[in-house]
Amino acid sequence: MQKIIITGSLAALFFSSTFVLNRAMSLEGGHWVWTASLRYLWMILLLAGWMLASGKSTLLKQTMVLFKTHWIFWTTAGSVGFGVFYALISYSATYAPGWVVATTWQSTILATPLVLLGFGRKISFRAMALTAVVFTGVVMVNVEHAASTPLSFVLLGALPVLGAAFAYPIGNQMVWEAREGGGRYIPAIEHPAMADGFARVLLLSLGSLPLWLILILITAPPLPSSGQLVMTGTVALLSGAIATTLFLNARHAASNASELAAADCTQAMEVIFALIGEYLFLDASLPNLLGTLGIGMTIIGLILYIRVQNIR
Repeated sequence: MQKIIITGSLAALFFSSTFVLNRAMSLEGGHWVWTASLRYLWMILLLAGWMLASGKSTLLKQTMVLFKTHWIFWTTAGSVGFGVFYALISYSATYAPGWVVATTWQSTILATPLVLLGFGRKISFRAMALTAVVFTGVVMVNVEHAASTPLSFVLLGALPVLGAAFAYPIGNQMVWEAREGGGRYIPAIEHPAMADGFARVLLLSLGSLPLWLILILITAPPLPSSGQLVMTGTVALLSGAIATTLFLNARHAASNASELAAADCTQAMEVIFALIGEYLFLDASLPNLLGTLGIGMTIIGLILYIRVQNIR
């Protein structure tokens, strides 16, 4: 369990770059569709290039064959777990600061037990009750945001993130279920690529491509600037390739539903990292007392959750 928490917390550090850089791109006028879709195009290039450069060309070929064999599954899991999740996160950055988005994102700690229950997995209801502490912190942060922002902006900044909080664990859980024997609508996938974190991220990234194409055609955004290209590439490397691989490794090291939920719980550290990042690089103002208390509640929720899981 300790290894899962350490790996998940390290992933949170890299994940926090998403909230800071997404906000930076929004402030510079970058369209949210490009912010979202370009990240995954970069990820596919980075992951495929890494496999080739590291002598894993055979694994890359196996990954592509696996995607072709179960393309319906990977398109569904990738569109939900990567596509819907990140499209909503990127959209919200237009209306809310990165640290507000990061804090609201912690509602995934509340969503994860519900998702696990939906997949027929057991979860500690005592631990689930502690997610109310985290959700209280989320509400407090958004109340502070509402004090200086139109209500419509608060809702457009918060509600998409709440949707993303469910989409991400659903997509990841679909992959976990496939590795564990599948289910009624999920195929059982026993394949060498399923044991490799980079391969799993590549499979989900490839699966998200149809959704990005649809969104681009629907929104018809203006072409991205060179700065947006560079920043989406940076997000792809730090948050997409490194953080996602670390996080999936933490999740797939889990042997039961409680350990899975604990891995997801480490994402609460993203709030602190995002706040520090915005303060240092975007000259953002620090939260007032209510916002600070809200952030504190999310961290308290994490600590209590870990204690409930009897982490040593």
